Amino acid sequence: MPNASATHLTRRGILAAGGALGLGAALTACGDDDGKSGSDEGAGGAGKSGPWSFKDDRGTTVKLDSVPKNIVAFTGVAAALWDYGVEVKGVFGPTTTKDGKPDVQAGDLAVDKVTVLGNEWGKLNVEKYATLAPEVLITTTFDTAGTLWSVPEESKDKVAKLAPSVAISVFDRQLTQPLQRMWELAESLGADMKAKKVTDAKAAFEKAAARLRAAAKAKPEIRVLAGSASADLFYVSGTNLSVDLEYFKALGVNFVEPSEDAKKATGGWFESLSWENVDKYPADVIIMDDRASTIQPADITEGTWKQLPAVKAGQVIPRSPEPILSYDKCTPLLNNLAEAIENAKKVG
Repeated sequence: MPNASATHLTRRGILAAGGALGLGAALTACGDDDGKSGSDEGAGGAGKSGPWSFKDDRGTTVKLDSVPKNIVAFTGVAAALWDYGVEVKGVFGPTTTKDGKPDVQAGDLAVDKVTVLGNEWGKLNVEKYATLAPEVLITTTFDTAGTLWSVPEESKDKVAKLAPSVAISVFDRQLTQPLQRMWELAESLGADMKAKKVTDAKAAFEKAAARLRAAAKAKPEIRVLAGSASADLFYVSGTNLSVDLEYFKALGVNFVEPSEDAKKATGGWFESLSWENVDKYPADVIIMDDRASTIQPADITEGTWKQLPAVKAGQVIPRSPEPILSYDKCTPLLNNLAEAIENAKKVG
């Protein structure tokens, strides 16, 4: 697998594999109840004073004298906080494309208003980070060890000395759980969670979930495959560790599952296929990793891909293996899949 080491398979490997494994790891359980929001006193609101604390999904409680203002976050986390009205000072991770536009993982984040410390996964300029006088670093974690997503392994100790960190787990749980944790984190940082925009977004998410459940129930025969493309390999994701897929499966979506034996080599995440064997698993709908680190469907030149029944039928849609954890950004993921299933023809 490209750019993956056996030691850090669940971190780098997931990214390299594109969404086959669907980075979006699964979200089934959330941190313990004590980790819900911030402190009782002044937990964030703009203009409020008092100490701030937050217990993250590693079980680590960060305590500060006041609500942090100098926040540095992984780009996708910053995008989620932005949707709730919380701004960050710096970001690391895929932020802008070559033409300067927001990367898909940046959502609606005002990328021109933040300091970019590294514009790709696993890059974080420590010296530049220090100049921001960070009070807290916020990212996700995709493993049981609580490894900080996209924080470089070689500089993690230096990063840790500059500011405490908060990690929201997106490993082995359903999407609704990290969504709730991000909500609680945003609230602790001063977001107005009663704002109409926020409550409307949550209601829209719940409506979209009901739509997807109904679509899956109405067409249980439609098989959905989660894929990701690289120059040499095509990756087929299993659902057991991916937050989005785990949730979609719980709503009744009929997913194509790689064999357990095939997934063992990747820690249970996905199966790697040569382009000659891309037709191994029949599917009616294919959802493809939309991240910039992967090859997008329109740019796949392999003839075997073009001959897949779902591709020929035009039944291929994007997927976000690292979903931006706000209700506003996750709602389209549900609606798009629901629409694809509603309109899908049995082609496999």
